[in-house]
Amino acid sequence: MAIALLSLAGFFIAAYLYLYKIGKIGVIACGTGGCETVQLSEYSRFMGIDVALIGVIGYAVMLGLALLALQPRFSAPPPRWPSRLLVWLSAGSVLFALYLTYLELFVIKAICRYCVVSAVIVTVIFLLAATDFRRGRRGGGVVP
Repeated sequence: MAIALLSLAGFFIAAYLYLYKIGKIGVIACGTGGCETVQLSEYSRFMGIDVALIGVIGYAVMLGLALLALQPRFSAPPPRWPSRLLVWLSAGSVLFALYLTYLELFVIKAICRYCVVSAVIVTVIFLLAATDFRRGRRGGGVVP
């Protein structure tokens, strides 16, 4: 459930940034100006896709997987495919967040507070998902 709640929070952050990026929100509430600098940089797109949109989709998928993993038929040990996929998706998301943080710190030279919060959220999701997966492999998972 914690992963689902964190995924929902991440989804709202990414959606807010995407709405700003596509012009539906006039001014982004950041306070430092770093958010605008990051969101309007050439690095705000990855392979032609807005990074914020990647976040929206990624968090939506993680939310769906977390909710699916809570269902009795998927929660009994050994870990089922939703749990496995959640671990792999969140691990990839952490790596992507590290790449983006590197760009912010050393290339763009601006910090987006929302991006930092998103990176923390996805890291916590990964830690929770990995812990739950390992617990399930040892037979300590939830029994329906």
